[in-house]
Amino acid sequence: MPRPHHTRSRRPVVLGAAVAAALAGGLVVSLPGGASAAASGLADDFNGDGYRDLATGAPGAVAGGKAKAGAIVVNYGSSSGISAARHKTTSQDSTGVPGGSETSDRFGTELAHGDLNRDGYGDLVVGTPLEDVGSDADGGSVTILWGSSSGLTGGTAISDPNASGHDRFGQSLAVGDFTGDGKADLAVGSTGKDVWIFKGGFTKSGGAAGKLRFDATRINTGDYPDGVVQLAAGDFDADGTDDVVVGSFKGNFVYRGASTGPTLQTEAGEGSSTLTVADFDRDGHDDLAVGTDYPSVTDQTAKGGYATVFYGGTAGVDTTRSAVFTQDTAGVPGADEYWDSFGSALAAGDVNGDGYPDLAVAANFESIGAADQTGAVWVLRGGASGLTGTGAQFFSQDTAGVPGANESSDLFGDAVHLADHNKDGRADLSIGAAGENSDDGAVWILRGSTSGITTTGAVNFGAASVGIGKAGQDPVFGDVMSGS
Repeated sequence: MPRPHHTRSRRPVVLGAAVAAALAGGLVVSLPGGASAAASGLADDFNGDGYRDLATGAPGAVAGGKAKAGAIVVNYGSSSGISAARHKTTSQDSTGVPGGSETSDRFGTELAHGDLNRDGYGDLVVGTPLEDVGSDADGGSVTILWGSSSGLTGGTAISDPNASGHDRFGQSLAVGDFTGDGKADLAVGSTGKDVWIFKGGFTKSGGAAGKLRFDATRINTGDYPDGVVQLAAGDFDADGTDDVVVGSFKGNFVYRGASTGPTLQTEAGEGSSTLTVADFDRDGHDDLAVGTDYPSVTDQTAKGGYATVFYGGTAGVDTTRSAVFTQDTAGVPGADEYWDSFGSALAAGDVNGDGYPDLAVAANFESIGAADQTGAVWVLRGGASGLTGTGAQFFSQDTAGVPGANESSDLFGDAVHLADHNKDGRADLSIGAAGENSDDGAVWILRGSTSGITTTGAVNFGAASVGIGKAGQDPVFGDVMSGS
């Protein structure tokens, strides 16, 4: 019998380039790869101390005594990077957070971040697509947790404008300036074809300043995975307004941002497991990276999954300029094998400080030795010609200096994230393994260096270290990271 496909949805990119360039009030927001600092904090600096923080979901955690209610953990950056000790855990039972913890809500299934109320603190958007809303089973909810000098404090619910028209509101999220007014907007997807843009100018008491709807094309309905399963933001045509990418089971569709709402520009690649955005060749246009971890029967690109980069240009995403990476690509360690799920998670960031974003690619079903579905992560290098397999790095729990050991069903690489947490100018690689220790879950942080990612000083901690107990359930800490 074929190995089942790993169907946890992947994470969106968190913030588009146009927001970074245009945010008013003197604030400059950082992109997923790192570079620009804000006047009083970064878009993922939730406590405003000038260091980028790491937000990780544990959607199966017990909260308020309720099984699988879910929780999120923020580990704070510092001059020494990320550690287990500097953390804050939040659930729907936390003071000021809308709603309450309920069985099987899975709070923290989706995460995105950005400074939505323009106060200089990063805010965290949490999607809870399996939450029951009144009598609407799995109606889904979206909550903004507000950054402050003490970290995430309190929250505001974003109401579903079309609750009767779909389920799982909040199953995909992205933050970007989709309307071109210099304010961060929030895009939200569900099982329907409707995508909602909640307009910037958010307040803690009133939420969004307004909303726009557009309907995505060729969206799968009636068969899991339904609807808009990924969203990403990026300024592919460099016009100062972010475009929005809609990922579905049937394909990826790029919509050009505009004040009146997004309009379709192009289709880019097969149905995806994950999306991320960065300007890998630094030509001034964002590029779109698509992970296809489970190729269809008719897709002969690779047996075990692949990652495709579509380069941006004056007309937007240019599907005639693309590069495909598999485990058979020259310079990429390993071999293309069925069921590896290469491309199951992606993240972009400059790991060696050369000014070019690099790409982390996970294969959470990669089997190593006698252990099955242990998982592994690769880092591909960016450069003037774009991404290349030359000099690619490979990491698993058997890599020298990486804590732990490969075990079956660890799912090392279930989530990946690249950000500079210690302000040394190089992105650090965070890796989640939701299956570690029988689905307790764990996180690893490997530091960036002038030669790339290094295992020297590697940090590793599990769910219990950040206050999440098993209590007979499976927390799956590390299943999702904001910005991956």
